[in-house]
Amino acid sequence: MGTTLDLATFAVSTQFGDLPERVVHETKRDIINLMGVALYSSVDPSLQILLDMFEAEGHNPRAGIWGAGKRTSLGNAALANGYTAHLEDYDDTHFPTVIHPSAPTVPAAWALAEADGAGGKDVLTAVALGIEVCCRIGVALHPWHYDEGWHITGTMGVFGGAVAAGKVHGLSAGQMVAAMGIAGTQAAGLRESFGTMAKPMHAGRAAQAGVMATLLAKRGFTATTAIIEGRRGVAEVMSPGRDLARATDGLGERWELYQNGLKAYSCGIVSHPAIDAAIAVRSRPGFDPDAVASIEAQVHPLVPELMGKTDLKVGLEGKFSVYHCIAVGLVDGAAFPEQFSDAKVHDPRLAALRSKIRLVVDVKLPEDESHLSITLRDGTKLEHHVEHATGAPENPLSDARLNDKFMALATHTLSEPNAKALLDRLWHIDAIDDVSKVLG
Repeated sequence: MGTTLDLATFAVSTQFGDLPERVVHETKRDIINLMGVALYSSVDPSLQILLDMFEAEGHNPRAGIWGAGKRTSLGNAALANGYTAHLEDYDDTHFPTVIHPSAPTVPAAWALAEADGAGGKDVLTAVALGIEVCCRIGVALHPWHYDEGWHITGTMGVFGGAVAAGKVHGLSAGQMVAAMGIAGTQAAGLRESFGTMAKPMHAGRAAQAGVMATLLAKRGFTATTAIIEGRRGVAEVMSPGRDLARATDGLGERWELYQNGLKAYSCGIVSHPAIDAAIAVRSRPGFDPDAVASIEAQVHPLVPELMGKTDLKVGLEGKFSVYHCIAVGLVDGAAFPEQFSDAKVHDPRLAALRSKIRLVVDVKLPEDESHLSITLRDGTKLEHHVEHATGAPENPLSDARLNDKFMALATHTLSEPNAKALLDRLWHIDAIDDVSKVLG
């Protein structure tokens, strides 16, 4: 058996009753987190561009677009929901690969579940398995694949989307292998797109690819049976280094899903420990950001690589500027979607702080650790060390804080009573017999 068949067989053979209780709980958390983010983004003007295209191209209204009150084709719904789920960069992130696994996976499973009348247990099982497979393949290619410039959420997300949609749709092992092959040959997404609308499109297209792959495989469409491990497959072509044994090591016994973290801040994950540190310094009595003379941040090597933008023109670019992230942490004590508006990145006060920040790369630091040293104009030094950023697997967002995050985001679109009712249904989704009833 090869890697592709091993993973496909695992996905097809694993049922809801086989999932550990913690896997079920974490999967619920991932869905709740993602739904809140997508609902918040559903009023973003950029979504209307997609909706206008759907309308112009024509569509069969079979699945809903979350928060938009519209229905469209299965693939279009997955694309739109995956797009809004990733637009604010507030969705979950897997450590250490920095895959955002839920945005390609949940929308794909949800679209097929609506079409098939599937229940909450079906969706939970599909999402858990989609995330697991997506992240395991990512681990096998990490860090080489990402270092080449591929956006791993898009490239590995196609497998999460295909497995999740295929599981809901009842694919056999052979059909699942075909679906993974069809999805894998659509793997795409380049990091050059960060800070633009094209970045969240990677997640949406991965979800859409998963839906398409499932629908085609069910009808007998064929593909390579070795899309991952083949001589010209994803691993060989897209990653100069690889260790495919990681993809199947402890499969079904050790869950990579446990390494998935829910974000506390609406920006690139590797900036989060520095934001934690900045907010901690801001909270000290008498601190005045205007009194800052210089700032030194010790960070993981990925921080300047992913978050090094300095010439900011639009809010989306601020999400990939650790300089802006530290600045809003010091001034606003927050890094929520509001901190990444066009107005914020052009704020002279924030721009002045950004210019005072110097990064010191420490190859020994893990992704979720940072040390901030601030020198004030009077010579006073303020320091703060963060060992594990809020939301990292070692310092997870609590269920209570997740609920608060969901409510703050969902009420951007829904009334408070409706948001609370939706949150309750999502926590008890395994008791729902038809997921089309979840959003009401």
